[in-house]
Amino acid sequence: MKLLKLVPDDTNIKFLKWRVPFFAVSLLLIAASWALVLTKGLNYGVDFAGGLEVRATFTQSAEAPVGELREKIATLGYGDPVVQRFGEDNQVSIRVRLPDDVSADKEAAQAAANTIVETLQGEYADFRLDGNDNVSGKVSGEFRQTALYALLAAMAAIALYIWIRFEWQFGVGALFALFHDVSLTLGMFALFQMEFSLQIIAAILAIIGYSLNDTIVVYDRIRENLKKFRKMPLPELLDLSVNETLARTVMTSLTLLIALIPLLLFGPASLFGMVAGITLGLFVGTYSSIYMAAPFLVWLGVTSDSFVPTESVADEQEKKARGQI
Repeated sequence: MKLLKLVPDDTNIKFLKWRVPFFAVSLLLIAASWALVLTKGLNYGVDFAGGLEVRATFTQSAEAPVGELREKIATLGYGDPVVQRFGEDNQVSIRVRLPDDVSADKEAAQAAANTIVETLQGEYADFRLDGNDNVSGKVSGEFRQTALYALLAAMAAIALYIWIRFEWQFGVGALFALFHDVSLTLGMFALFQMEFSLQIIAAILAIIGYSLNDTIVVYDRIRENLKKFRKMPLPELLDLSVNETLARTVMTSLTLLIALIPLLLFGPASLFGMVAGITLGLFVGTYSSIYMAAPFLVWLGVTSDSFVPTESVADEQEKKARGQI
């Protein structure tokens, strides 16, 4: 019985033939994404925009009715609430956004908390308030700043790692690929005005990790082929390297996609934004490894001299055959 191969062994797709038009499209998408972020803005959640958090326990229930709570609180005029279980299954965290003037006024914020608590106590006899906190605009601004620093630090550390492991041209290519992936993800959230919270920051960090992993696999094969085929033109060598890693790329992406689709279709609403971001990152990360990271090596003038010793591979193999090394 023959095994099913998603990518045949003799696959020879000329990826680099279309590097210029694909790169131009990518630049347009990056520009459009940042234009959306700057004009429409991101729909910040409670973590980044400030708001109110109420913590409660349902003393006589095995599980907190998260779906019902979300629907009931949404009718109070505070927008879409974030309702999540935490700790035990019967414990719940309820977060709602408040207008800036209300969030800055402790009495107004407490009045909003009382409204939510009284409403839920009237609906559920076993509702017990465990506490509430008001996230001010100042604190949420610090969250945004810290999240930005985390993303920049992750990208800088990755670029430095690739620079040290390979050559500086590889570091530049990987950094631009990551910038491409993060930009398109932010553009999606700005376009559809999906809630942007700390969960999304975690999703973007996951995208950075996935994209880096895919890029390093391609770069490793490029480096190996630079040592083996010193006289091969670089675009042909890059095509060869991408095709040789294509089976691994397709299998990894398909496996992850199979895990993400059920979460997108049947997962809780509170996780939809995070899963959607990772799903987009899966596609753009794979794309950028081929059409961002690889073509940059052509434009930055990568050669085999930095990777190959003075003797050719053929000479080394001949010496091995003679028992000299």
